[in-house]
Amino acid sequence: MKKKARKVERKAQLMRRTKETDIKLLIVNLDGQGIYSIKTNEPFLNHMLEQLSRHSGIDIALDALGDVEIDSHHLVEDVGIALGRAINQALGDKKGIKRFGSAGVLDEALVRVVVDFSGRTYCDVNLDLETKRIGSFDTELVEEFFNGFARGAVLTLHVDKLKGKNTHHTIEAAFKGLAIALRDAIAVIGKRLPSTKEVIEK
Repeated sequence: MKKKARKVERKAQLMRRTKETDIKLLIVNLDGQGIYSIKTNEPFLNHMLEQLSRHSGIDIALDALGDVEIDSHHLVEDVGIALGRAINQALGDKKGIKRFGSAGVLDEALVRVVVDFSGRTYCDVNLDLETKRIGSFDTELVEEFFNGFARGAVLTLHVDKLKGKNTHHTIEAAFKGLAIALRDAIAVIGKRLPSTKEVIEK
């Protein structure tokens, strides 16, 4: 009688500490239920990462501090890098994943987010955000998060606003779009590596 193959857990932990940030990703579980514990010293970032976790189905436990007394740039970028790296680690050899995904909408804001776990880092963000600050958050840092995330996850990422007036809605649509695109792209649909080259760089 054949033994049933043991399911590989797609989980990762990651710590990243610099003079500017201290990031602890205590759990990233790709096959979770969108359960999150997000703690950073930038409230708007917390809100966006909660959306990312819930709508992607990825469990995320994050504890992160940055030198926000200067501004939130280092924190936002480094969290993006760390989260991307953890997801890339959790994916392992990427065999069987769908690889591609796209989505993005919230109220009047329509944002197209497309991901490809190609092993090639590329990020293009076109959100045209009119409001420069939401609370303490500098909205130009949204692009820094996506750039850092793409570098960490070693993927191709396109984020484009198709329409939208409210800056908060536009940003939230982008994060929700990323979440749903990730959920689609990391889904296991087979056993083969999703590349005709039979290799995806890590």
